[in-house]
Amino acid sequence: MATPKRDKTQSNRLLDALETASRKRIEPHLQPVKLKLGAVVCDAGGLLKHAYFPEGAVLSLLTVLENGSAIETANIGREGAFGLFAAMYSRVSFNRCIVQMEGGMVRCPIEVLQVEFKNSEDVRNLFVSYSETLLSQVQQTVACNALHSTEERMCRWLLMMHDRAEGEPLPYTHEFLSHMLGANRKSVTLAAQSLQNAGLIIYHRGNITVLDRPGLEKASCECYAIVRERFDAFLTPPSTAVQGAARGKRKR
Repeated sequence: MATPKRDKTQSNRLLDALETASRKRIEPHLQPVKLKLGAVVCDAGGLLKHAYFPEGAVLSLLTVLENGSAIETANIGREGAFGLFAAMYSRVSFNRCIVQMEGGMVRCPIEVLQVEFKNSEDVRNLFVSYSETLLSQVQQTVACNALHSTEERMCRWLLMMHDRAEGEPLPYTHEFLSHMLGANRKSVTLAAQSLQNAGLIIYHRGNITVLDRPGLEKASCECYAIVRERFDAFLTPPSTAVQGAARGKRKR
């Protein structure tokens, strides 16, 4: 596993939101890592030794069935982390986590985060708020996969990746998309052709370029906007929060 130098021009929102004292204690333990597209960070049932904080990379959480088939139930970009549930309690991953988009990422030993979670109310509130928001993405994705068309789901997924790629082409084949969406390759190909014919995307040699972002948002189901709104707000404690409500807005 390579350990390149960190790119200081990119950062992770969750790490940035930590209170200063906790960040100073965690910072020396952060290790840069870079993995290839499709690489497995941790398999379902695996014991986690680190939590992973993307700084440009995107991670995908896959639910794996007994017959080996898998479907994406959530993805994690610069806004969050993989492994925080383990930091709080179990240390066991319930999902397979793979790299969905290459880019910068840092990891932190679980034990370091467990100490901060135990000793800091601010860290507990932050980790719980993020974990609740990630769970809401899982629940929204389950509903989306069950009730919306392949074309709508593809639009949602492409919009999420487009947000993270900052306008760059998306390096995904129809085969990869079929695994992420839990759809057969034929239906994915037909959906991609429909979006291309409508002038929303262009697909060429394994790369997808978004041509009409507003049009893609209009063609998507409501799930994209709902999930994005929740992640935009997770650093701000709601007025109904049991803890931390009086702290006001976290730094962004």
